[in-house]
Amino acid sequence: IESASGDDLIALWTEEIRPLWAEIHPLQDKMNEELNRRTQSLKTESIKLLGEEDASALLTTISSAGELASLGPLAGLSRLSKGELRREEYLRRYGHRGPHENELAEPRPYEDPDGVDRQLAEFNESPVDVAELLARRDAESVVLWGEIKRNLSPKKAQAIERIIDGTREANTLREATRSELTRLVGLIRAWFLRAGELSGLGDGVFFLEVDEVVAILSGDRLPAAQIPARRERYEKYRALPALPTWIRGRFDPFQWAADPDRRRDVFDAQMPASARTLPADNVVRGQPGSAGRVEGMVQRIDSPDEGDRLQPGEILVASTTNVGWTPLFPRAAAVVTDVGGSLSHAAIVARELGIPAVVGCGDATIRLQTGDHVLVDGRRGVVEILEAS
Repeated sequence: IESASGDDLIALWTEEIRPLWAEIHPLQDKMNEELNRRTQSLKTESIKLLGEEDASALLTTISSAGELASLGPLAGLSRLSKGELRREEYLRRYGHRGPHENELAEPRPYEDPDGVDRQLAEFNESPVDVAELLARRDAESVVLWGEIKRNLSPKKAQAIERIIDGTREANTLREATRSELTRLVGLIRAWFLRAGELSGLGDGVFFLEVDEVVAILSGDRLPAAQIPARRERYEKYRALPALPTWIRGRFDPFQWAADPDRRRDVFDAQMPASARTLPADNVVRGQPGSAGRVEGMVQRIDSPDEGDRLQPGEILVASTTNVGWTPLFPRAAAVVTDVGGSLSHAAIVARELGIPAVVGCGDATIRLQTGDHVLVDGRRGVVEILEAS
């Protein structure tokens, strides 16, 4: 890519990169479907055989088979800090993962090698032994399964065990597939960057569709005229506050942003104004993500770039998380999110590390403020506000 001319770059896209994308993207969708199917099957069978309480305990403690790809950057940092991994190897293995990994216009972590030093310095401020955390989690999971198994017949226990093994394997494969798909996004970014060099458009190519870029490389400059207007529109939308998690009906983001009484968790065009107030009780409800009960102080964070605010033992509250947030998890006593289910990043990584998590609350970042003293119950999927800040 870096040495390709215009015609060669077009050929790389049409003959190699696009077919690879077309092959791996449906594979990711298939892995998501497979994991959903197995998880639902496990949930149905475990509730039938164990009852709601034991089933919830089981579902919120199941880990993956082998090292989970989403945990890779964190595990890599831990090994890097101990001198067990060289910087070049760390970047090769994990440098394609980050908080904005699906946005082509955003640089990959491997494009900024100094970024590893910043991550490592932050990690060393509150070092954790990831291997020890995982070993402890595995031991707790074995103990829990042993307790549940004692109340089952050998045949029933074996049936559930088979479904558990299949779910764990599907989860590991799904995460590995996602990692490789993300690596491919970096390849496509490199293709766009080279097109920007050859065309003289620089980062303007990120405001074009790929077919428009191909047209420009073929000599048709007409699509380039669209860039200024698209860039201006992008900047206007970028200046908006974070949009509501749920939107129903016709939505004007600029009108919404101008409303001083707007809700950030939900927008419903049919909802009367009297119904737009937040619940008055002291319980935030979501879905069980990872088992465990813990009390602590809330630290509400909008971006992993603000991660230095999270102190060890605090409750991380965020709208949602992705792999770029993973290095923060070991510092958190628990994780609470607005968006996500049992297969979301927050739930999966929290289960891997043995951290309680409540996900899919919808209004957690509205109702929980930094400094609140809360009790998080990951098995039941609730957060109780014990004392407001």
